[in-house]
Amino acid sequence: MAKTVILGVIGSDAHVVGITILEQALSAAGFDVVNLGVQTSQEDFITAARDADAEAVLISSLYGHAEQDCQGFRERLDEAGLDIVTYIGGNLAVGQDDFEETRRRFRELGFDRVFDSETDPEDAIAALRQDLQIATTEAERHRVEG
Repeated sequence: MAKTVILGVIGSDAHVVGITILEQALSAAGFDVVNLGVQTSQEDFITAARDADAEAVLISSLYGHAEQDCQGFRERLDEAGLDIVTYIGGNLAVGQDDFEETRRRFRELGFDRVFDSETDPEDAIAALRQDLQIATTEAERHRVEG
């Protein structure tokens, strides 16, 4: 049975190309994708995850204000009783020079994985398969471990 993932762009961000590419890649990899589109609120992500009985929420942000948009998101998921895998990726901070520092901040916000804007969708899919304990191919295992 296919795993369901929620995908969307958080906050006031209107960048749609990245999630469109990611939606196609996730669908081709066998996931059921609920694409919430752009300018999505935390509440919309939570409602969609609950309604779809999703296993993961994947958030995209390219306009550099994701930290502000994601404050309290993990706590809201917990309050809703959702024990769910969370990923975020994109250009997450204005003037982002040190991505490891950005990654650390978003991990502190409760995200399971944090990706930069240059991440290949296949890398995110391989990580998702690992985190959701879905059988992977040898090539996918190498991507996650590499």
